[in-house]
Amino acid sequence: MKKFIFSLFLALLIFGMNIKVSAQKRESHPAYEAYGEEIEAEEVLTAAKMEEHYNNLQVGDSMQVSFKTRVVSVCKMKGCWMTLKMPGKEEVMVKFKDYAFFVPKAIENREVIVQGKAFVEEVEVEELKHLAKDAGKSEAQIAAINHPEKRRSFLAEGVLIKK
Repeated sequence: MKKFIFSLFLALLIFGMNIKVSAQKRESHPAYEAYGEEIEAEEVLTAAKMEEHYNNLQVGDSMQVSFKTRVVSVCKMKGCWMTLKMPGKEEVMVKFKDYAFFVPKAIENREVIVQGKAFVEEVEVEELKHLAKDAGKSEAQIAAINHPEKRRSFLAEGVLIKK
C-alpha cells in the first residue's frame, strides 16, 4: 500500500511539473501557437534573406536556419506539409521532422516562423502527384505532372504560428 501511495504521489508530482513546463512554453511565445520542438523566435531571418540563401544552395546542400514568412497552402488530408511564400516565384515545401507533428489545416496566409534544415532536392513524379492530390488538385492537373522538379525544401523541427 505504501508503494502504491508513493507511486501515485510521484506520478502527480511529475504531472504537475509537466503542466508548469507547458505553461512556461506558452508564455515564452504569447503571440504564437507552437508545434513540434520548442524553438526560439530570436535570430529569425526574413523571407527575403532566406531567398538569398536558397539562391545559393545546390541539390544536396543544406543549412540550419529559422525564418519568418506566410503560409501559402497546407495538406488538406492531415496537415502533414505546408508551402511557404517567398519573395520570388518559388515557394518552399515544408515537411515535419520524423513526421512527429502536424499543423492545422486552415492556416493559409498566416505568419509562421519555422526552424530546421533548409535544402534543395529533386522530387520524383510520384511524389509530386501525391502532393498534388493532397492539395486537392483536379485529376487533369495531377495527370499533367510528368517530370521531376528541383524544389526548395525545409525539414521543420518546430513551427510557430502567429495567433
